[in-house]
Amino acid sequence: MEVRPILSAMLRAKTAPLLLAAQVALTLAIICNTSYLIVERLTASSRSAGVDEPNVFAIAFAPAQRIDDLLSMQLRDEETLRAIPGVVSATWTNQVPLGQSGWNNGGLSATPDNGDSRIGAGQYFNPGSLVDTLGLRLIEGRDFAAADVVTVDPEQGMEVGEQVIITRSLAQQLYPGESQYVGRRVYSGPDGDGQQVIGVVEKLHNPWAPTDDVAAEGSMLYPIRFLDGNSVYVVRTEPGRLQEVMRQAEAQLSALRNDRVLRWARSMSEIRDRRYAGERLLAGLLLGVTGFLLLITASGIVGMASLWVNQRRKQIGVRRALGARRIDILRYFLIENALISSLGVISGFVLALALNDLLVRELSVSRLPWQYLAAGMVSMWLLGLLAVLAPAMRAAAVPPAVATRTA
Repeated sequence: MEVRPILSAMLRAKTAPLLLAAQVALTLAIICNTSYLIVERLTASSRSAGVDEPNVFAIAFAPAQRIDDLLSMQLRDEETLRAIPGVVSATWTNQVPLGQSGWNNGGLSATPDNGDSRIGAGQYFNPGSLVDTLGLRLIEGRDFAAADVVTVDPEQGMEVGEQVIITRSLAQQLYPGESQYVGRRVYSGPDGDGQQVIGVVEKLHNPWAPTDDVAAEGSMLYPIRFLDGNSVYVVRTEPGRLQEVMRQAEAQLSALRNDRVLRWARSMSEIRDRRYAGERLLAGLLLGVTGFLLLITASGIVGMASLWVNQRRKQIGVRRALGARRIDILRYFLIENALISSLGVISGFVLALALNDLLVRELSVSRLPWQYLAAGMVSMWLLGLLAVLAPAMRAAAVPPAVATRTA
């Protein structure tokens, strides 16, 4: 069958085909970008934070009044936690992975005069061993020793010590092209001698854990005991004993003092759920929008094809009477729809790139991979053919006598 007669018929009544092609183009542009956002958000929410999550929880207290014996309070709390049956390791810290709030250093570099080439990282204070307590994997160097720990009273000034442990991702940003990082120095500005890297952990997400893996894995550990009334303790338990230990930790720490209140106690699974609740909600909403758009587009194609079948019943009957087979009628409608869908898919390809460019500029999302564009184009083209198949088969099944009958 020649395509020219079909094109000629479409050009004589081009409004409906153009509207249908525009609907296909708009749907393609939206579903390509929403599908990528859905996968990106769900992938981010399920990635590992580098922590032994099934066996780790955190518990936080806030002062009800001024606390003067902060150092002895922290030491006693840690001793109490470590004495609970089932506890493997426990330590005070200033923040927790995926906790959504904490300390951040946005001015790190490998040299003191690195200008604008500054890198950000979450800052974990580590008087005990976060490497052990969080279950981190040390891939180079060593953990902090007790002699490395610096006790800091914020009312008397701030210091960060001489050593630092960093994540592999942060090390690769600071020292690109290198493979050994222990012994190098990290600087927070042009002043001072910086800190020496004594260890590298494979992975540790910072409290904000953005969807970009490089930014999420930017973390560093300082050997600091910070004297603050707002206390956070991280505990790792023996497998299967997390809930039991959590209950005992809440009861025993709450009973130690009456000048503070329990803020929260959460397992790492609960902390993860809170951090990624927004991503999962967004993914669900986008999934619903995508399904709705596909349904509307398919319904539009079916409705338009059914209208064209009814309008061409006499034409179909004449062609059947002149010897056209059912397959010829079916092929006519399929080719017509393929031409419309192709126009919509090509336009949608351009529109999808433009929409992604807007999202990259305004929302800092990643560039749309070509695989999503290719899959979206094929899916929309097949959707068009499948949607028109039922009306086309009904048209092909109409007997010539019925199709040419006048009222």
